[in-house]
Amino acid sequence: MAGLRLGLCCAFVETPIRFRTTTARYTGSLPPDARREKLRSIARDNAAALGAAVEWCAAHRVGAFRIRSELLPLSTHPQVGYELSQLDEDGAIEASLRAAGEAAARMDVRLSFHPDQFIVPGSQHAEVVDRSLVELESMAKLAGIVGAAQLTLHGGGAQGGKEASLDRLVRGLDRLSALARPLIVLENDDRIYTVEDLLPTCGREGIPLVYDVHHHRCNRDRLDVDEATEAAAETWGSREPWAHVSSPLQGWDSSNPRPHADFIDPDDVPRGWLCRDLTVDVEAKAKELAVLRLRRWIDGRAPAMSGPAPELHG
Repeated sequence: MAGLRLGLCCAFVETPIRFRTTTARYTGSLPPDARREKLRSIARDNAAALGAAVEWCAAHRVGAFRIRSELLPLSTHPQVGYELSQLDEDGAIEASLRAAGEAAARMDVRLSFHPDQFIVPGSQHAEVVDRSLVELESMAKLAGIVGAAQLTLHGGGAQGGKEASLDRLVRGLDRLSALARPLIVLENDDRIYTVEDLLPTCGREGIPLVYDVHHHRCNRDRLDVDEATEAAAETWGSREPWAHVSSPLQGWDSSNPRPHADFIDPDDVPRGWLCRDLTVDVEAKAKELAVLRLRRWIDGRAPAMSGPAPELHG
């Protein structure tokens, strides 16, 4: 899929495709056989939902889908966790997941994961690092089954300074297996780590950088949007770069422009992106409705894909 590839993040608001979840409190209250059946049912339904999500994306010219972290909910929970094989004696769930991944590859829909904020492999606390690595290894196994391209992480906190924190992050990531480590990509965030902060680590460690333009506009550095886009793209080598776009819920002049709006304001889409081969996850609360609206706007601009890009909002 040449050109700007839009990505849908995790869920649908109107389309009848749903991913199920459960809580540790409820699941832990069930007898062992009932618990296993509950988790098996969720895993089976979520595998089918992933296949349906891939088909929907392909049918609507949406070129990427971010898989929710809890595709197999509670799998790493210390009390009620499980291996997929414990729920999948006949291999049907794994086969369904593999089929979804094969369909994604065949229809050119890129898959990714974005682990939750509590995944901090650069934490000062050993137990947090250990739990984070367990989560990443589990997600990497699932990524291997479905063919997901990456696990997207933020830099985490900055205890002891950004340089020391990034050093801890790299040490944590270096403990990952040969399956998990190559899947790691980093993303600039809206409070701590800018594009400029992450570029040296990404370059030195061979880690691709996902450019989030909303975060960049909230957490500025010396780079403008076009410079940041190009610098981040270079970290991907021959692979198609990934980026994120969103709009502020209450506008750029509000006291807090960080929360995401329901839809994307076209003014927030860098004009330089429109002429690139680039995957852009649309982080908007209206989910598939926002992606489809943005797709229509982009299609309506062709072939007038030029003009100055919006500057960083103030």
